[in-house]
Formats: sequence, C-alpha cells, structure tokens
Amino acid sequence: MRYGTISPEALVAQAKTLGVKRLALTDINLSSGIFDFVKECIAAEIEPVVGVEFRNGDDLKYICLAQNHAGYVEINQHLTAHLLSETVFPSQSPNFQNVYVIYPIEILDSYRQLKPNEFVGVRHWDFNKLFRYKSKLDASKLVLWQPVTFLDRPNYNLHRLLRAIDHNVLLSRLSPTGHATAHESFVTPEQLRQLFKSYPELIENTERILESCSFVFDYKSPKNKKIFTSTTADDLDLLRKLAYDGILYRYGKNNKEAIKRVERELKIIEELHFGSYFLITWDIIKYGKSRGYYHVGRGSGANSIVAYCIGITDVDPIELDLYFERFINPHRTSPPDFDIDFSWDERDEIIDYVFKRYGREHVSLMATYNTFKGRSIYRELGKVFGLPKPEIDELINNPNANHRNEHTQYIFKYAPMMINFPEHLSIHAGGMLISEEPMAHYSALQPMPKGFPICQFDMYVAEEIGFAKFDVLSQRGLGHIKTCVDIVRENHKVNIDIHAIQDFKKDPEIRRQLVEHETMGAFYVESPAMRQLIWKLRCDNYLTLVAASSIIRPGVSASGMMSEYIKRHHNPTEIQYIHPKMEELLQETYGVMVYQEDVIKVAHHFAGLTLAESDVLRRAMSGKFRSKKEFERIIEKWYANCKERGYPDDIAKEVWRQIESFSGYSFSKAHSASFAVESYQSLYLKAHYPREFMVAVINNFGGFYNTEMYAHEARRYGAKIEAPDINESHYLTRIEGIIIWLGWIHIQGLESRTIDALLDNRRSEGQYLSFQDFVHRVYLGLEQLTILIRVGAFRAFGLSKKELLWEAHFFHHKTQKMVEASPALFEWEEQKFELPALISHGLEDRYDEIELLGFPLESAFTMISEAPLSKLSAAQLGTLVGRHVKIYGYMVTYKAIRTKNNKKMAFGYFIDHEGEFFDTTHFPQNIERYPFRGKGVYYIEGKVVEEFGFPSVEVLSMRKCGIKMDPRAG
Repeated sequence: MRYGTISPEALVAQAKTLGVKRLALTDINLSSGIFDFVKECIAAEIEPVVGVEFRNGDDLKYICLAQNHAGYVEINQHLTAHLLSETVFPSQSPNFQNVYVIYPIEILDSYRQLKPNEFVGVRHWDFNKLFRYKSKLDASKLVLWQPVTFLDRPNYNLHRLLRAIDHNVLLSRLSPTGHATAHESFVTPEQLRQLFKSYPELIENTERILESCSFVFDYKSPKNKKIFTSTTADDLDLLRKLAYDGILYRYGKNNKEAIKRVERELKIIEELHFGSYFLITWDIIKYGKSRGYYHVGRGSGANSIVAYCIGITDVDPIELDLYFERFINPHRTSPPDFDIDFSWDERDEIIDYVFKRYGREHVSLMATYNTFKGRSIYRELGKVFGLPKPEIDELINNPNANHRNEHTQYIFKYAPMMINFPEHLSIHAGGMLISEEPMAHYSALQPMPKGFPICQFDMYVAEEIGFAKFDVLSQRGLGHIKTCVDIVRENHKVNIDIHAIQDFKKDPEIRRQLVEHETMGAFYVESPAMRQLIWKLRCDNYLTLVAASSIIRPGVSASGMMSEYIKRHHNPTEIQYIHPKMEELLQETYGVMVYQEDVIKVAHHFAGLTLAESDVLRRAMSGKFRSKKEFERIIEKWYANCKERGYPDDIAKEVWRQIESFSGYSFSKAHSASFAVESYQSLYLKAHYPREFMVAVINNFGGFYNTEMYAHEARRYGAKIEAPDINESHYLTRIEGIIIWLGWIHIQGLESRTIDALLDNRRSEGQYLSFQDFVHRVYLGLEQLTILIRVGAFRAFGLSKKELLWEAHFFHHKTQKMVEASPALFEWEEQKFELPALISHGLEDRYDEIELLGFPLESAFTMISEAPLSKLSAAQLGTLVGRHVKIYGYMVTYKAIRTKNNKKMAFGYFIDHEGEFFDTTHFPQNIERYPFRGKGVYYIEGKVVEEFGFPSVEVLSMRKCGIKMDPRAG
C-alpha cells in the first residue's frame, strides 16, 4: 500500500504479453492480492507463485515464496504473529518447512550459513556487488531477482509520489532508500537471460525454485465452520427442533403453510450445507439475549421462515410473500449472509464473544480498502510538492483557474492516476468470518484500534473464495428499544416481549400513531421526509410501512417513482401500466419498482435475462459488484433481448431508466420489512410508554434530532422537563412519574470528574441538605461550582443563583486555605448571610440554559423581542389550502438540496407556538433572498399547499426574529 502501482489484473496482463510463464506476487507485509492474482494467472495460463515481502519500514528483510499451500499458511502465521504483537520482523526468517526465503545481497555483510531453503537474490544492477562478496558467495545459493513495481516511467513517478505521501515528506526530501530504483519494471524472459548470461547458474537456480512452487486453491468449496454441534446430522436435528418450537411461538398450532415452508427450507439448507451457518447465527443471538441485549435480523436472511422461527429475524416471510431462494438457492452465484444489528454500545461485546467462542485462529473481522479519492488526492499531492494550504485550497476549489505552474501541472497529471488506489486497510462495517481451517490458510491478520484483528482481504474476495460472512452491525435505534424496555420494567414492573411483532401488527394504538404520523424517535420513520410520506400514504398498517421504508430511498425518489407510487396507492383503478408484462410482474407495487426483488423479476421475466444475470443487476444496485465488463455485457443483452421480444425502444429505455435510477439505494423487500419491524417495536413503546421512550432516545444520544427536540416531544406527551438537580439527577436522564430529570451528561463544560465526585458522595453520604452542605462535602473548583449554580442544580434549597454565587466565592476562598482532607476532622456550622436585594430575571435562566444545555427549557417563543403579528397554528393549515398565511415557527431542522438546474432549494421543519410541527418548502428564488440563519424563531409568509392530504407552507418570505437582550449584558 502506497508503494506498488500495478493492479493484479494489469500485472498478469503485462506478463502474458511478454510471454512470462511463471510469476510471483510478493506484496509488502500483505497478502491481500493473492486470490485475485491466482485467478488472473490461471485465466492467462501463467503458473502463479505466491508469497510476501517482509520489511521493517524501508528496510527489506527477506522475501518468502510458498512452495505449496502449507507454505502460504506458514508465511501468514509469521506475518500475523508480528503484526498482531506489533513487533519488528527479525533479520533471520523462522524455520519454515515449505517456504523459500530470498535475502537481499547485503545480508552477506553479516555472513552466516544459509539454510537449505534460503537464498540470496541478485538484481542485474547488483553485479558489481558480486565481486565485493566474492569470498562469501556460494553460487548454488544465488538466484535471479527482478522486482516489478511499475510498468513505465509515469508509473515510476507515481510510485515516488506514493512513497513521499507514505513518509509524509516533500518529494525533494524523499530518501533514495525510501523508494524503488528506476529498474523495477517488467523485462521479458529473453532479456533477463541476456542480462544474466554470464551467470547461468543463477538462472538455473531460479527456474528450479519457481518450478518447485505451486499454489492450488479450491475457490468453490465453503470455507465457513462446517459443524456447530458434533456432527452434521446433529446440526440438522437441532435446527429442526428449534424451527418447530418457533412455529408454535410465531404461528400457533398446526399451521400447515408454515410447516410446509420450514420443511422445504430445511431440505435446501441440508443440501447446500448451511446448517452450521444458521446455528452459529442463532448462537450469537442467544448469547446477546442472555445478556439482555436486543437485535434485529435484516437483509435477505429475512426471506427465510427458518430464520424467523428460530428468532434470527422478526420478519414473517409468509405474510410478505418472500422467497427463500432470494437468500439461498443452488443457482445463486454469491454466498448469503445474515445482517444482525445490536445496539451501538453492545456490539463490541458480541464480537468479543464470537472470538472467544469460536477461537481467535478461526475468526476475523473483514477488511475494506480505504482508497485515494477526490479532494484528498489533491491535498496529499499538494503537500508533497510543498504547496501552502491556501494554494491547495484554491487548487481544489477552482481547478480550472489560470494558476497552473510546474508543480500544479504534475498534480493535475498524476491525481487522476491515483483515483481508487488502495491507501490502507480498515474495518468493514460489520463483516465477520468464522472459518473451518485456521484463518492463516487464507490470510494474515492485522490489528485494528479496538483490538479485534482483520483479515487482509475484502468482502468481494471473501465471497469469491467461498466464505459466507456474518454481518454483526450496530445502531442506536436498538439502544432506544432496550433502554425503554429496561425503564418500563423498573418503573412499571412490566416485562415487554419486544419480539412479539405478530401482536404489534394488530395493536390499535400503533395504528393510531401511524395515522396521526406521531413517529418522532421511532427508528427509520422519524425524519420529516418519512413523516410526510406516512401522512401522504395515510399509512396505518405494517405492509404499507414496509413499502414506505423502501420508496423513501433516494433511488426511488429521484426517479419520480415515489410520488407516482403514492398517486397509484390512492387510485389503484386508474393505473396505466407501461406494458401488460409489467402489470403482471408489479401489480403488488402498482407497477412501480420498489424493491430489489422487483428488478430481478423484471430483468428475468420482462427482458429474459438469466436469474444469475438478474442477480448481477441486483448487486450492481447495491454497489456490490466488481466486473464492469460483465455489467456492460448485461446492458447490451437487455436491449438485444427487448428488441427480440418486440418491445418498442422507448419502453425498453424507460424500464431500464427505472432500474438504473435505483443504483446504490434500493432495498430488498426483506430488508425493508426488517426496518419496518424495528419501526413497529419503537412505535409500540412510544404508543404505550411515550415519556419513557423519549428518555430512552435521549440517553442513547442518537436519532434524527437533538436532545432538545426529544425533550420537547416528551413534553407534548405530558412530561415535565427539569434541569439537572443536585439530589435528583443521575449521570443520564431519568424519569420519575411524569417528571424527567435531565442528566449531568448534558451540561456543557461540566467535567466527568465533577459528576463522579458529586454522585459518589451522594451515594455514600446521602442527599445534600443545603448548598453549604454540598461545598463542605464535595471540593470543586470555582468554575465547576459556578456551572452547577448557573444550570440551577441547587434551586431546591431556596436561594437565588446570585445568592449562591456570592456564597460560592466566599466558601471557595475559605476552603482554598484548607487541605482537602482536613475539613472532615472538624464540625462545621451553617452560616447565615445578610445580603442586599439581588434582583433576578427569568430570562437570565433561559440564557443560562441555552449556554449550558444547548436549549431553553421553556418555549423559545417567550424569548422573541417582538409582539407576534400572527397567532396562526399548524393545526389550522389544512383548512387554509391555497391561502396566503403568516405564521411563526421555531426551526427544528432543514434540508438543502440542488435542483436539476443545480440551484439551491430547501425543505424546512418548524414548531409553532403551540408546540406542534409544520413543514415548509423554499424554492430557489426565495431561499436565496430569505435564507436560514441558524437556530431560532422565524416569521414566515407563504402560501399553503396540499399534496395527498399533507399541508405545508410554500415560503414567499422569511426572517429570523430578534430575541430579548440578556438582562446581564452591560
């Protein structure tokens, strides 16, 4: 990484052109490229030799070539041992049994006896050194060595730039030892023989070594752990038992359809040897449940009724007409995987369990390649050419400006060559591998910051060599659910079965929440855009929400099919299908391609592509394909097949346009269903325990909105929000009855040691009896004490903030003279102070709250400096469609977008003076004249428009209102 400039494909292609018959790949401290390289070599009829070049920084120690697969394992074990322990590679290789080791000629400076498998490499520019080491040479131990780092002179220059970036130095300061020589490019076998004709024994030694190396690898056989219990038969027996227990829980007794589908799936699972894969996933979830953790199983795995019955997913594939073959089938070209989400604060423990349960030699996280992209390339090149930051910024922001010089010309020449070059390895979002053989059979492992090692290849290679990965992911939505369930159990003594989704779907309270679009805080359905969609669809059931979870995605929305779907949803009898075949295939979704499965159906049944080709299309939509040639071939076949089937060109083009617009964004139906399940779990909790749910959302620090909005939502549901209190508040926010006490964590500037000190003392010594009692028990600096006073933490003691600040200064100066431990030796007496009248104003508290909590605890409308010009509320907008209105709104959030003409427009989301929400649209001509100016109350004039029953304000003018001056100013 940041050294070589040739992809495995280009390397092998060039070798074939030059007539090379044997080729060795030895990346530096890395085995990432091995499997791509071997595959390319076999296709090009070149014998592949694999290995690794071991270096400590720029210091080359030795090159290792695997004699066979066992040698590859030894190399990976050696590499792994030093990468994980973060120790340097020794100067002498270990006692390999199946590996050839080649040292640079300089090893002869410290001469030692070479082992039978050890040799010295000689490059043609090293010939003069042969004379220097003549007395130490044994010709039988010398081999020809021709490194290949680049293909031509421009790539040599690129190599030097990469080395300068790696060393973080100016190109002019790059040490000669920090980069390859200009000779490290391809030469033909004939040229090599000519260069080494005076040393025929080196050629013979080299040929002998290469001929004795081979790397045979079975790409097709499954590489996952094969058996979960003790035998394959026991695995299947256990899986069947769990599935039938699950049928009873999910469907009740004697559900013939469920039994039939379970039996059919079990047969396929047995045939394709996926029993252990299901059981390992079940085991991971079972461990999570034993720790009180919640999960969501999503992705294509939700197509499986076995997964539903054994608790991996909560998606009912019978209800949604999902096909198991979308997840696992004999014709599928790629292995399946389960996506399992845990809460953001629990995932690491789950991963740790997997490593301990299945053995560190058999488990690794998946790698992904971080590549050079976009602006970062220009920044890196600007630095190595010594450009100052302002020049680099100018270069990036105005690339076409007339400021090119010698350096910038080089930057513009080489930057495009670096696009998508691998820079370093990092962790895949959630992929884990659990192997039958130790991971060293496939890859070396290297450490990552959190302590879990990664393999050295990505998901594409894992898939190609036969791994079905486990995706263990994290999200905060599950944290909301778990925390709320815990609060309800503690406060109400109620145990909620959050996986009883079959009951939630019938819950009238959830239906009411959806009809009234009360979704704030609920996973995936709380954003203004999703709330609008639910409103427009008049969504009141699970199946409609599944569709909504998919059509909200940018791919569907950008194609114009989201609005088309809503229109057809309300008027299904007026649908005009583009072609009768499309009606047959897409009747369920009103002729709109909503899911990935829809694209597969259309590609296969409409255009006659094979299921395998249709799956390539599906994977392309998700960004999970690598072969552009294959994709281009499929496009050609699409149009050829459509022509053959007699479709007019405009219909073929329009259907393809709809498919293409999905790129990168579409969901599988099972995925949407999984998201909708979690939405229903959240909605259940909000419907029945709204205040507790909002506390849970606040305490997980994640969601579409900030803490202020979730506190506001709790207030809408009858909660009383209290600032942190010295005797009532905990580290996190807590609820008692209808009172929500904000946690200490929300106070800006309050140090964690202050929080720990006041909580520890309260736990050990009891509640604080007065302010003076607190300052005698907890010793804080004046700054921290002042923060507590200003946030109102001592308000229960009856003193104003100004009186408390006076006492704080008095006691601070007094206690400064004491050793912290000494007050405990003496009794202290409560002191009374006669102070002059200190006037306080409630507005001061609002300013303190904004500064310390980030928002006022009372309505922001009380702070505006003008008399309101309108009392219009959000609830009245639906009756004023087409009318010009004036309304005040406290800004919640807004989203800026670019139109097709690249002009800026925006969508706003506001709270009215009664605490209810309304939406605004800001077209380009207005947003430019009346822009958003940060948080605050805005006076808005505009026209009320309505779409599918959803009212909003089309803004004509807008200004931010001034607020009353801080009474303490001046």
